[in-house]
Amino acid sequence: MRRRKSLSPFNLSFLDIMFCGFGAVVLLVLVINADTIRSRKEQHEDLRGEVKRQELEVDAGRKHMVELKNSARTVDEEFIKAQGRSAEMLAQIKEIELELANLQNLTLARKKHINELQSDLKTLDKEHRRLGAELEADQADGRKIRRFEGEGNRQYLTGLKLGGKRVLLLLDVSASMLDKTIVNIIRRRNMDDKIKQASSKWQQALKTVEWLVANLPPDSSLQVYGFNTAASPVLPETAGQWIPATDNKMVGKMMMAMHKQVPGLGTSLANGFKVAASLRPRPDNILLLTDGLPTQGTEKISKKAVSGSQRLKYFDRAVKALPEDIPVNTILFPMEGDPMAAAMFWRLAVDTNGSFLTPTSDWP
Repeated sequence: MRRRKSLSPFNLSFLDIMFCGFGAVVLLVLVINADTIRSRKEQHEDLRGEVKRQELEVDAGRKHMVELKNSARTVDEEFIKAQGRSAEMLAQIKEIELELANLQNLTLARKKHINELQSDLKTLDKEHRRLGAELEADQADGRKIRRFEGEGNRQYLTGLKLGGKRVLLLLDVSASMLDKTIVNIIRRRNMDDKIKQASSKWQQALKTVEWLVANLPPDSSLQVYGFNTAASPVLPETAGQWIPATDNKMVGKMMMAMHKQVPGLGTSLANGFKVAASLRPRPDNILLLTDGLPTQGTEKISKKAVSGSQRLKYFDRAVKALPEDIPVNTILFPMEGDPMAAAMFWRLAVDTNGSFLTPTSDWP
């Protein structure tokens, strides 16, 4: 029996051994390298995610920084504006303080001046009192816009309201102004015009108008209308106009024209009051000179005799034609046969906040 050969490592080729060892090393390296590459990829992916997150944070930080810079710029601008306004306010405060100081100095100077004026006023007051009643009377005459002379010093206390910017004088020029009694009225109305104009009652009415005009306020204007069955200005060229009380030329013409009037016909108070409603601007005071209740309305009547009740109706209708808020100051020259006239014109004065006067035979 043939004997087998025993195997021994030393019988293999050295080169085969080297290649086997090298292959084992290569295999080991490949295994290790694969794990390393996989681990590296995973690490790289984690790092990329972190980098992206950091980049997003950086972008957000940059945007926030831009917003902060804009806010800081706005705050700086507001601060600069506030500094400017503060400077303006300080300048205004200084100006106000300066003005206040000037006003205080001016107040002191005015107080001193007022004290001096008060002292001068006391001195003048003493001097005025020393002058006495004679100087006071002269000053009263000097204030009249026209001179009016009667018999002696006849400056009566009338109670008439002569104020107003536009004063309308309504003068009754009807036939009843010729006398106090009905008989004499009938007798005189058939006489010559000169005799009618010379009637004592008519002359008293004319003088009363002159006295009223002379005592009007200097800053007022006037108009004089006569009325009987119709109403018209005593000076036709001034129709619808207001004449300044200080216009002596025109007022003088009006007084001269008034003296040429001749009493006649009936009495229409409504036509007289319609004048007050037609003037523009309207009067703010009416001075009415008449002798009784009206005998007709705005239209002529055919019958001669007029009852007392009918005259009252004419009066009420006339009052309705009167514009509102105008005081009526009546001077009544009474005549016989008209007992209700005084009561009705007194009521008119009360209703219009005016006055009522029945003069004595020697007034004014």
